[in-house]
Amino acid sequence: MDFFNFLEFKITDIIDIILVAVLLYYIYKLVRGTVAINIFIGIVIVWAFWKLTALLEMKMISSMVGGFMSVGLIALIVVFQQEIRRFLLMIGSTNFASKRNFVRRFKFLKQEVRLTKTDVNAVLAACVKMSTTKTGAIIIIEKNNSLDFIKSTGDRMNIEITQPIIESIFYKNSPLHDGAAIIVDNYIVATRVVLPVSNERNIPLRFGLRHRAAVAITEKTDALAIVASEETGLISYLKNGEFVLYENMDELVNMIKEDLV
Repeated sequence: MDFFNFLEFKITDIIDIILVAVLLYYIYKLVRGTVAINIFIGIVIVWAFWKLTALLEMKMISSMVGGFMSVGLIALIVVFQQEIRRFLLMIGSTNFASKRNFVRRFKFLKQEVRLTKTDVNAVLAACVKMSTTKTGAIIIIEKNNSLDFIKSTGDRMNIEITQPIIESIFYKNSPLHDGAAIIVDNYIVATRVVLPVSNERNIPLRFGLRHRAAVAITEKTDALAIVASEETGLISYLKNGEFVLYENMDELVNMIKEDLV
């Protein structure tokens, strides 16, 4: 009967399970939509198999899988370095302690759908208009990770999003057009923001500094980036440090709305 002792739960066991579930949930959120999701699922399967073999006292296979898990830890840190960075940024985010955002992070416990406040249609309508005139623009939409560390490099604003406002900000003769605009909920909170630039060599040469800056900020945080190219007029969408392909603007609108939930 000792075999079934693991069925005897204590209050600390329940807390332990809840904490592991929350941790796995946030890890899943970080890797969702990226190639890392397949690696994450594979790791969970291997870990579950390891624990099952240990529970069944299959010592040989358990020791082999356990050795693989321990040695592979260093490799996992290398593979998930971007995800680990975003996770630490999320934990150490300056707005994490605020009551509104703290409660919002645990809304997954409730059976309700959180709709985005950002007027995505107005943002993309402005981008389409700017693309016809080949007006360069880079728009960063804040999600869970605070972007205060880059907002301070530009001019603080508090302007509700409308298509004309966005177009006027990035108008070539506007003093605010140089740099990025930061959007939080449905407000433009900063303009002329200076973004870090990625040195990633895999970015095609046809993409300029705006695209490299968009790659860098979406690598370091969970923010979303929309870039209108001054050279080609093309509109690019980036998240998790990667370009996201889309077929038409309707699809792009839906993708961004889903990513903001």
